Amino acid sequence: MQNPGIIRNQLKINSAVKNAIAIIEIQKEFGSFDTYLWDFIDNKTIQNNFIDISEVPAKTSLSEKISRDMKKRGMNFVGPTIIYAFMQAIGMVNDHTNDCFKNKELL
Repeated sequence: MQNPGIIRNQLKINSAVKNAIAIIEIQKEFGSFDTYLWDFIDNKTIQNNFIDISEVPAKTSLSEKISRDMKKRGMNFVGPTIIYAFMQAIGMVNDHTNDCFKNKELL
């Protein structure tokens, strides 16, 4: 708690431990955390067709569904906005606008 180089919020520290335990249980049930997540989208990246960055949502009904499931499994700090950002980061959803070079690379 005294180290300024790491998270010093006791709730977040406790949550990291709690989430790790939940992930171990998910791995036992699904074989991997990866399988658990990608099963929500049948292993196919969601390809959005946005023209402008303002169209990109902060959360979706799917991120709400995943968030609810994770919370039911005992996880914390996994709200739908955080989950949607995570989905973008790991490639579950492609929200690059149509004119972005990355959009074409990911197709």
